[in-house]
Amino acid sequence: MATTQECRGALDTLSDNLAKADGDVRGAAALDRSLSCHITDLDVTFTGRLENGRIAVTDTSPGPPREKAQIRLAMTGDDLVSMVEGTLNFAKAWGSGRVRLEAGFRDLLRLRSLL
Repeated sequence: MATTQECRGALDTLSDNLAKADGDVRGAAALDRSLSCHITDLDVTFTGRLENGRIAVTDTSPGPPREKAQIRLAMTGDDLVSMVEGTLNFAKAWGSGRVRLEAGFRDLLRLRSLL
């Protein structure tokens, strides 16, 4: 089982990957939205913002998200690490229910290029 530190590291790696992206992925990552990522097996939530093509994690708290972020993710720590490492396909994980993604309709349309 992935640790809280490994999950935080995965989010930092994902942020670095988004910052290096170009084309449609860069456009989707350019959103300025609040973000939460609930790690279900650790029952911990990372909160922050998706801005300037990066994920800026500003807080880590126990339990589910305290406030409703504009973009909300939920998954196990192992799934987060696997997706960032490239061994788990996000679209397949989302389609099978292993990963939950909630956002407004317009944001979902823009984020689809990340899938």
